[in-house]
Amino acid sequence: MTAPRRVAVIPAGGAGTRLWPRSRASTPKHVLPFADRGRPLLRATYERARLVADEVFVLTEARQRQIIEAVLPEVDESHLILEPSARGTTNAYGLASLILSERTPGAVMIALPADHVVHGKAEVSKAVRAAVQAAATTGCLVTVGLRPTFPSTGLGYIHAPGRASHGTLRVRRFIEKPDAASARRFVREGGYYWNLAWFSWRLEVFIEELARHAPRRLAALRKVVAARSAGDEVTANLLYQRLPVEVVDRTVMEKTDRLLLVPAAFDWADIGSWAELGDHAHADARGNSVDGEAILIDTTHSLVFGDRRLVAAIGLRDMIIVDTEDALLVVPRSRAQDVRKVVEALKRARKTRYL
Repeated sequence: MTAPRRVAVIPAGGAGTRLWPRSRASTPKHVLPFADRGRPLLRATYERARLVADEVFVLTEARQRQIIEAVLPEVDESHLILEPSARGTTNAYGLASLILSERTPGAVMIALPADHVVHGKAEVSKAVRAAVQAAATTGCLVTVGLRPTFPSTGLGYIHAPGRASHGTLRVRRFIEKPDAASARRFVREGGYYWNLAWFSWRLEVFIEELARHAPRRLAALRKVVAARSAGDEVTANLLYQRLPVEVVDRTVMEKTDRLLLVPAAFDWADIGSWAELGDHAHADARGNSVDGEAILIDTTHSLVFGDRRLVAAIGLRDMIIVDTEDALLVVPRSRAQDVRKVVEALKRARKTRYL
């Protein structure tokens, strides 16, 4: 029996508002040089996907097309899946699955988000290949879960207790970001895994589950694809923009009874804020992480990202400084999640040149 074709899909949308002022509409999070050797995150994800897939597609918003092409010039038009606008992962994956099922029926899809920092090539490839194999042979949706190395309250968890059978575990439930006590219990008890949002499925299986749990959504997405096939982009765009914004975890993954987990162990981070980036950056003896030119005096546990100027800091502790050509951010590490409020304030003030 011939093995199904493996198609990797890299969702690369959004802007990463909590990484302002580096992350903007023209330089979204996934093109920032946060991967190893200063590579864009998208480039590193693409190279990772090539190791495990026969074909690699990038799933992005139409407005980001030129941004993607600048980072990945080798990706031709036929390997770009364009959303008219960002409408959440349910719609994005539904659109991708319907389009790819017409091009490569029976294929196994691998979803690898573009904005994760990952180390451990061998361990990552092993986990993804195991997920693809399980998706190909079981008729289930498959996710990769990381064994937690500390009690994180900033990540979602997947409860998949018991012993692995053929390298996978049956998922019992999803858990939103827990409080500190629950996170400590998850690490202590075991059977809980960090949710990476790395998925694999046979295209027809995901479409079946979308039909079971979100039939109206699937019907609407079919109309979008039909309009595109007929060359009516205007209608396709209007239909797509009317779709509710939802994440696939809630629409399908939390409801399906056909979900397996591949347990994995490698160095991974979803850099959602400057504080999290600092946690994964190399720090000096005083706990400071610096990118660019900086002079730090009596300063500890701080993160400094310079651009074209020297940054000098005196007497700071647990601070974040991000300097760019036209904007400067100064924020305590403990308030790093609030950076998105700056973006919201800029939108309200219509200061779009800073977005």
